[in-house]
Amino acid sequence: MKIAVIGATGLVGSKMLLVLGKQEIKIDELIVAASERSVGREIIIQGKKHQLISVEDAIEACPDIAIFSAGASASKQYAPLFAAKGTYVIDNSSAWRMVPEIPLVVPEINADTITKDTHIIANPNCSTIQMVMALAPIHKAYGIKRLVVSTYQSVTGSGLKGVVQLNREEDARHGVYMNMPGAGVGACPGAGAGTFIGGIGQLPPAYPHQIYYNVIPQAGDFVDNGYTTEEEKLVNETRKILRDDHIAITATATRVPVTGGHSEAVNVETERPFEVDDVRKLLEAMPGVVVEDDPAKCDYPMPLYAHDRDEVFVGRIRRDFSIDNGLNLWVVSDNLHKGAATNAVQIAQYVIEHIL
Repeated sequence: MKIAVIGATGLVGSKMLLVLGKQEIKIDELIVAASERSVGREIIIQGKKHQLISVEDAIEACPDIAIFSAGASASKQYAPLFAAKGTYVIDNSSAWRMVPEIPLVVPEINADTITKDTHIIANPNCSTIQMVMALAPIHKAYGIKRLVVSTYQSVTGSGLKGVVQLNREEDARHGVYMNMPGAGVGACPGAGAGTFIGGIGQLPPAYPHQIYYNVIPQAGDFVDNGYTTEEEKLVNETRKILRDDHIAITATATRVPVTGGHSEAVNVETERPFEVDDVRKLLEAMPGVVVEDDPAKCDYPMPLYAHDRDEVFVGRIRRDFSIDNGLNLWVVSDNLHKGAATNAVQIAQYVIEHIL
């Protein structure tokens, strides 16, 4: 069994290597590939040295499975080349998610969409994964009519540059004025980002505003309709995974100064009546979901405790009395684990057990 990790030096790529080491997958040869500037470097994985190679060399190695975390442009360029060699590509970028013939997979929900002929498999967006893990059993039992979603997304969702910006702003909190005019970055010129957050080396700031002590009502890039790419992913990917294009969905995605994981307030309107206790039982029975819901003990999910965990945590389960068949959920998960690396490795496990 030859498995390649493409983009092995990034935040998600390193988590993929960590999760691969924890799972019961017998790997005869592990191939680690990265950008040209990293080729030749050695990294330590479970006590063993591995030399980083180029993506082109990884293609020639003909791995059985290639797990990608190298960005959409790299995936579009290289995934078809791996697939042409017979490799099963599991891609963590947005490149292939909405291509109709390519499965968008959360294994607990729709692994059956993977066949021997699907050599490119898309890993959903991190916010989508954790939400549909909670919604899938509800949709199956009661049908979902409408969703209103608000996300509170970790800076780790922006990669290393998001973490660096938060850490640098925090380090500077006592001596530097953080909203220096004219220091804008990204798509919002003139926004006060603070010149001291100008990245490490060539690493630019992740956000058009200070993130420390702040909440930014923008995750992803704005599109013409006023929504962001992160918000549109929640709409489109949820419908594809749950196999229901009729679900009405609206979303607001925000970025918060947190590193442990993403949080979501999810308001659900079901087609059919439900009892809250029955919903709780459905969630408790869902593989990969942990219910933390005891208000008397202030027990509810938080990213602080979801950090480095593979599960999706659900709490604040309660009826929405403002509408018929209304339900509120609070959903938390480590976006680098189940939201990315863990889900990708679970797809690889399915491919090994049912396809190869």
